[in-house]
Amino acid sequence: MSAPGRASAHPAAAHALPKRLDAEAPAVATAGLTKRYGARTALEDVDLTVPDGAVYLLAGANGAGKTSLLRILQELARPTAGAARVLGIDPASDGAAVRSLTGYVPERHDVPYGVLRVGRLVAHHAAHYPSWDEAYAAHLMARLEIEPEPRFAELSKGQARRVQLLLALAHRPRLLLLDEPTDGLDPLVREMVLELLAEHLADHPTTVLVSTHLVGEVDRLSDHVGVLSRGHLLTQLSRAELHRLLRRYHFEAPADETTVEAGALHVLHRANGGAEHAWTVWGAEAEVVAHLTAAGCRVRQVEPLRIEAAAVALLRAGRGRA
Repeated sequence: MSAPGRASAHPAAAHALPKRLDAEAPAVATAGLTKRYGARTALEDVDLTVPDGAVYLLAGANGAGKTSLLRILQELARPTAGAARVLGIDPASDGAAVRSLTGYVPERHDVPYGVLRVGRLVAHHAAHYPSWDEAYAAHLMARLEIEPEPRFAELSKGQARRVQLLLALAHRPRLLLLDEPTDGLDPLVREMVLELLAEHLADHPTTVLVSTHLVGEVDRLSDHVGVLSRGHLLTQLSRAELHRLLRRYHFEAPADETTVEAGALHVLHRANGGAEHAWTVWGAEAEVVAHLTAAGCRVRQVEPLRIEAAAVALLRAGRGRA
C-alpha cells in the first residue's frame, strides 16, 4: 500500500461511464444518429438502446436534443445521418407503422385538428387504431377529469396534456414515447398522472421511453437511464448499475488534496469545505474507498445516489466535454 499522501494509479480509474447497452431485441435502437438544423447540431452520433419491456429515462436539460430524438423515432423529423429502428421497423421508411404501434405525448401541447371538441377529437384519434379500447378510454377520461365538450384549442396547458395522455394510452401501445409528460400539470395532477402510468404499466406491460428534465418525478418508474447533454449521449445503463457504481463519498482529506487525485479517480463532482470533502465518484465502492484510504483520507460515509442526483452529477460532469 502506498504511504499516506501518495496514492498510486488504481483500478477504480479504469471504470468508464458506459455508453452501450446490450439487448437481444431492443424496442428502440439508434446507430450514429445525428440531427442538424443548419449550423446547430441537436444530436451527434447517438447510439441509444432501449431494452424491450424497459422503462428508460432519458434525462437532460432543456435543449439537450431529447425532443429531436423522439421526433425522429416517430418519423416526424428526419435524421441528418445515422439510423433508427423502432419495434423492428425503420421509421424513415415506414413511419406510419411505427406510429400505429406507439403512444406519443409530444413536448408541444397543441395537436392537429385542435379546433375539434375534445370528445370528437378522441373519436377521430380512435379511428386510426384498431386496438383502441373504448372502455379503457372512458376510464382514462373519468380518471383524468377530461370534459368532452370544450374545443381542444381552448384548453389550458394542463388540460391539454391530460387529453394527450389519454390519446397515447387508450390503444394500449407496445411502446410509449413521452416527452415531458407532466409539463403544465399542477403538483396534485402530476402525482395522479404518475400513479396512472404506474397502474398502466402494471396492467399492460409496455416499453417506455420518457424524456424529461424533471428527473425526480419519474425516478420510481425507471429501470434504465440515459443522459443526454448538448446532443451527446454521455452514458446509458441500468438503474442497478447506476446505484452500484455512482456514489457520494464523505471523507476527511490530507492538506494536499492533489495527492488524492493522483490515482485518477473518476470524480464527477466535488464539494469541499476545509478538511471535509463530499465527492461524487464513478467506480466500485471497495476500490474507491481503498484508493482514498491509501491517499491518507478518512472515509466517513458512502451513499448511493437517487436518479435525480445522479443525473445532475453526470450532466454537470459532461457539460465541459460535450
